[in-house]
Amino acid sequence: MERIQSAIAKARAARQRQEPPPGGAAPEVARGPAAGNSPWLALTEVRLDPDRLEASRIVTDRPGPDADAYDMIRTRLVHQLRERGWTRVAITSPGSRCGKTTTCLNLALSLARQSDLRVVVLELDLRRPSMAALLGLSPPGDLAAVLAGERQAHAQMLRYRTNLALAMNARPVPNAAELLASARAAAAVDEIEEMLRPDVMLFDTSPALVGDNALSFLDQVDCALLIAAAEESTVAEIDRAGELLAGHTQVLGVVLNKCRFLDRSEGYGED
Repeated sequence: MERIQSAIAKARAARQRQEPPPGGAAPEVARGPAAGNSPWLALTEVRLDPDRLEASRIVTDRPGPDADAYDMIRTRLVHQLRERGWTRVAITSPGSRCGKTTTCLNLALSLARQSDLRVVVLELDLRRPSMAALLGLSPPGDLAAVLAGERQAHAQMLRYRTNLALAMNARPVPNAAELLASARAAAAVDEIEEMLRPDVMLFDTSPALVGDNALSFLDQVDCALLIAAAEESTVAEIDRAGELLAGHTQVLGVVLNKCRFLDRSEGYGED
């Protein structure tokens, strides 16, 4: 318990050193549900296999006790985004095997259960893409090709129900950091946001302490959530990752994953 409290306190101190957004919160844009919106309906619709989701520890497609912890994060996250006029959230971790991609997908499905929210998930962990395998899907194309300006976004994305859009990768990308830092990638993300006008965009990025892939894109997001693994992520790793993130964006909090003993109400830290 002292370990996670220390990590959260240090992450909070790091983000408090950041300046507030210039001009205050941006005006809220009315978006509404995706039904009847032609760009959304043009995306290829898919179904998710409940057995595959369960095997991948994706538990939020339906409400229930297993989804409760993610639903709590969802509620707090939406509150923070609306209060500050933000949309873009990076999901990262100090190192590998912290469960950040699983957390990202669980959070996305939890958000999408609120039918008035539009949610877009972009897989930016380009060197180790795993979303398609976790969901049991075959993406029509790679998000990396969209970021490189080689493909149109709508043809490479999938839609689940009416309000969750997914852009994934079927294969690793060798020049991930250079691609993510490019003006083309930033423009492509802007185009996706303009096309789909989501309430929340989740970016599954690579681990913060493994190479510079995540840092290459963090200037393009509004905030970040740091996923730490209980009994695996050290305080030093969480502290260092939090400081790196705070140098590029606002750190909303630390999510403690893989914890067998921590009370659910203590697994998430925020302002």
